[in-house]
Amino acid sequence: MILATAATEIEMQAFLVEWPGTGAPCLTLITGVGPMETALRLTRFLCETAQRVHAVVNFGVCGAYLQQGGQPQPKLLDICLAEQEVIGDLGICQQDGIEYLDRSLTGDLAFQLDPSLLGICRKILAGAGQSSSSGVFVTVNAVTATLARGDMLQRRWQGLCENMEGAAVARVCREFAIPCLELRAISNYVEERKPENWRLREACLKAGQCAALIIKGMSA
Repeated sequence: MILATAATEIEMQAFLVEWPGTGAPCLTLITGVGPMETALRLTRFLCETAQRVHAVVNFGVCGAYLQQGGQPQPKLLDICLAEQEVIGDLGICQQDGIEYLDRSLTGDLAFQLDPSLLGICRKILAGAGQSSSSGVFVTVNAVTATLARGDMLQRRWQGLCENMEGAAVARVCREFAIPCLELRAISNYVEERKPENWRLREACLKAGQCAALIIKGMSA
C-alpha cells in the first residue's frame, strides 16, 4: 500500500481530483504544517493503521533557492525531486548564519531519500513529458523571507529548495524502514518576501497532478 502525504488540504485536494479512486488503493494523510506536527501525525498514522505501508510519497509546494555558481535555476511551477532532505535551521540563529549544534545533541540532520523510488519517479515523469530537477531539499521551521537568509541556506547545504515538512517525513520513514519519495512544485523563489509574485494555487495543482501520475505508475 502506498501512502500519499501532504501538509495542507489544498495540496491534498489537488491530488484527490486526479486520483481515480479505483484500481490500486492509496492511503492519504494530511500531516499539518511544520516538522513537529508532521512527525506526530505520520508516526501516529503508521502505528494505528491496519494497512501495511510499503512506500510514502510526500508532495506539495516549495520555494526555490536562487542557485549560485552557474548551477541551473529551476523556474516557477517546475517539479523538484528530493535526493536528500536536511533540517536546515536547527541550532543557534546568528545575524549572518546558523551555528549548528553538535550531532550528539541533535542526531542526524540529513536524510537520504530512496534512490529506487527516485529512479522510478524520474522514469514516470519523463514518460509523460514532464521534466524535473533533483537535489537537496532544506526543511525549515520558519519560511525564509529574505534573500540573504536564502543564500546562506543554499550555500550551506547546496540546497535546491526549501519546505517545512520533508525532513520530518524522511526521518519518520527511516525509523519505520519505509521507502520515501518527495516531490514538490515551485510556488515562489526564496528572496525578499513578495507573496503577490507567488503562484501557490498553480503549484499545488501541479504537485497534486504529478503525485497522482507517479502513484498510478508505481501501482501499475
